[in-house]
Amino acid sequence: MPVATVGDTASHEVQVTDEAIDAFAELSGDENPIHLDDAYAAETLFGGRVAHGMLSAAAVSGALASLPGDIVYLEQELSFTAPVRPGETVRATVEVIEDLGEDRLRVRTAAFVDARDERVLDGEATILSLAHEE
Repeated sequence: MPVATVGDTASHEVQVTDEAIDAFAELSGDENPIHLDDAYAAETLFGGRVAHGMLSAAAVSGALASLPGDIVYLEQELSFTAPVRPGETVRATVEVIEDLGEDRLRVRTAAFVDARDERVLDGEATILSLAHEE
């Protein structure tokens, strides 16, 4: 199996459904009412419910897993730049931008809600991309 190299790109989409938000809240223990309670969230700065930011970050993980090689996710720096609402689709994109040596690569990461042409996450990750040996 080939390994990822500078210039490689990948993407992954995640449907942000009410069920996904509820499942993430249960799994993570993050039951902040801004994610779960319509009436409460309507009175916040967002004016309605928003998804957990880590659901957008999960789309990045899916995109990284689509790169060549056995991918090991080592580090992530990210900023949430806009909220994601229930019913939206998040599209994550990744691009290998630097070979750090010892099978480590720096990757530019981003996520978008294309329906409103908006970036919702921006960052960089460090990964290992290893050849799969059988």
